[in-house]
Amino acid sequence: MNSTDKIYTLPQLQEQLRRWRSQGQKVVFTNGCFDLLHLGHVDYLEKARHLGDRLVLGLNTDASISRIKGPDRPLQDEMSRARIMASLLFIDAVVLFDQNTPLELIEAVQPDILVKGDDYSVESIVGHEVVLAKGGEVKTVPLVKGYSTTNIVKKIEKQFNQQ
Repeated sequence: MNSTDKIYTLPQLQEQLRRWRSQGQKVVFTNGCFDLLHLGHVDYLEKARHLGDRLVLGLNTDASISRIKGPDRPLQDEMSRARIMASLLFIDAVVLFDQNTPLELIEAVQPDILVKGDDYSVESIVGHEVVLAKGGEVKTVPLVKGYSTTNIVKKIEKQFNQQ
């Protein structure tokens, strides 16, 4: 399997979800920008995957990241980020979304388990009402402290400015 085989359009993903569910598999969903892959991301995603049978990653498009984080972001284009994320063994599907939040995607995916890092409370996780209303679970997983793309960018900028 190639990493590109795990990058889905929403209709393709919905068909794949039907297959997984017909096999009794639990679908876990999370989302994010994943602009620069780092240890914090890998640890978080690996923990999320262990909560179910399949991990679906909603990935912000370039346009949505620029709206959320500003005109200098993302650092990598959406297809580069999608390929990198799809190459991880514990991610089963990557799907891009263009909205500022993943609510519409969560409504379409209807995950069994919705996951974010423990920097969120369950009540603050976008889509928690959708998942809980259908009998699913909303969970947080512990994050590795000190790792974030923003911190990495700041560190690089600081080093660059000192030269």
